[in-house]
Amino acid sequence: MRRVGSLLPLLLIGVLAALTFWLQRVSEPPALDRSGRGRHDPDFIIDTFTVRRFDTQGELQHTLAAARMLHYPDDDTTTVLTPHVTFHGTPPTLLTAEQALVSKDAKAVRLERNVLLVRSAANGGLATEVATARLDVLPDLETASTDLPVTITQGRSIVTGSGLHADNKSMLTTLRGPVRGTIHRDQGRTP
Repeated sequence: MRRVGSLLPLLLIGVLAALTFWLQRVSEPPALDRSGRGRHDPDFIIDTFTVRRFDTQGELQHTLAAARMLHYPDDDTTTVLTPHVTFHGTPPTLLTAEQALVSKDAKAVRLERNVLLVRSAANGGLATEVATARLDVLPDLETASTDLPVTITQGRSIVTGSGLHADNKSMLTTLRGPVRGTIHRDQGRTP
């Protein structure tokens, strides 16, 4: 019996030590993840590059040239600085911005800050310029849209709207209202 009485304090100390260890684990904040998985750092950077994309018939569809590209592995996105995209249709169209964000599958591109789309003149007409702060582009479909204010200029004519949807293949652009504009007619031509 004496042995049991001498083991009781040791058993009590062991239980208290286990309880203290358990309380410490429960009350500690979670350990910081130092693997880098939560960081948004580029895993590669490319300076001054050009990329060309061809359609299924082997014809040059569009060309992208830019000052810098950064790829982020955490969300598999790409940021392109000062992109210049040329769509090689008839007439050709140039698209520029300060920055572009490319989706992980490269099917969608968001152009941001000082976005300018210039469609070259066709059939002796005037070039058309579209300026906005942001433009969402689907390069394979050659469509672009925005819900931010847009200014379209063709010669001296200026039209503004609260957004647009443009289709480069069909050469149709739809402005969202309210739409306001001043259209100047060239005196040497019939309307």
